[in-house]
Amino acid sequence: MNHNVIIAGGESLRSFFNAELPDFPFMVFPGFRPAYSKLLPQYLIIALQIPVLIFHIVKEKILLKKIVKELKINLVISDNRFGLWHKDIQTVYITHMPLIPFPKFLKFLEKTGSYLHQLIIRKYTWCLIPDLPGDLNISGRLTHLRKLPSNVIFAGLLSRFAGEVLSLPERTGKEYDLIMLSGPEPQRSILRRKLELLSEDKETETIILTGNPDKNNQSAKEGSKITLYSHLPSNELRALILEAKNITARSGYSTIMDLIALNRTALLIPTPGQTEQEYLAEYLAQKGWFSSVRQKELQKPLILPVTKAKWPPDIISQSRELLERALTKISEGIQKSS
Repeated sequence: MNHNVIIAGGESLRSFFNAELPDFPFMVFPGFRPAYSKLLPQYLIIALQIPVLIFHIVKEKILLKKIVKELKINLVISDNRFGLWHKDIQTVYITHMPLIPFPKFLKFLEKTGSYLHQLIIRKYTWCLIPDLPGDLNISGRLTHLRKLPSNVIFAGLLSRFAGEVLSLPERTGKEYDLIMLSGPEPQRSILRRKLELLSEDKETETIILTGNPDKNNQSAKEGSKITLYSHLPSNELRALILEAKNITARSGYSTIMDLIALNRTALLIPTPGQTEQEYLAEYLAQKGWFSSVRQKELQKPLILPVTKAKWPPDIISQSRELLERALTKISEGIQKSS
């Protein structure tokens, strides 16, 4: 839409964005990265890190003020960052969960958590929700249970695979199962080891994407039909997803949107202790759109359900229309404030 765009993010994302969008300048903008544990429950780890989160919110606000002034920025779009609102310019906050799900024994605190989150949402000019507003949705009660702030805009499902593609790599003709790993350590490596063990005796080839965008290498696991890729460019990943016989993945929201954009379903394995992923896996399995299993329940033989996508075909066309409307509204807001 003829706006100059600067990408800002953590240093670990630099190589990813340089490869995907080489013509866009990248600025290092560190943020809060929650730690994860093999032993302690995730809700306890997050509770212990609240002082660190508050520190990062303050730090982000100071850095944003400096950048806005120096570079004369008039719009900031941030992915779930609590501190990137600014009183003098248009700011957009992206989230798929105005309601942050709590563990069962802390459910009584969800209403308070939702209220505090909505206070943050109202600080921004707009809040973009990457979902559809009606019964045809993928976020369930994370978005659709309570009354939302007036600045919320539904933008439809967002995916790097949603647009047209000019060409795809040649089809290999091979039959393979695809495992896409994502999310934080140590759980990503724990799941990788489990799935490698469950896949090593299979007759069908298994391709594992290990989820390391700062690397770009391929290796084969000795004595098995397992091939590992640390990272693939979007075009190659698109082809790999389209051709896979079965897909196994974490139930991260971005992964789910990417799969729906390519009309593929999968076996979802939520990150243990990550209540949002646990809810999404269960919710989408109940709708019959995906299958789901908990990480601790994985066992031999690994049964990958061959299921066809069952969501309505117009979910992508509706998303396209919603995104166009959302971007037009944001762009008009910039022009009015200029």
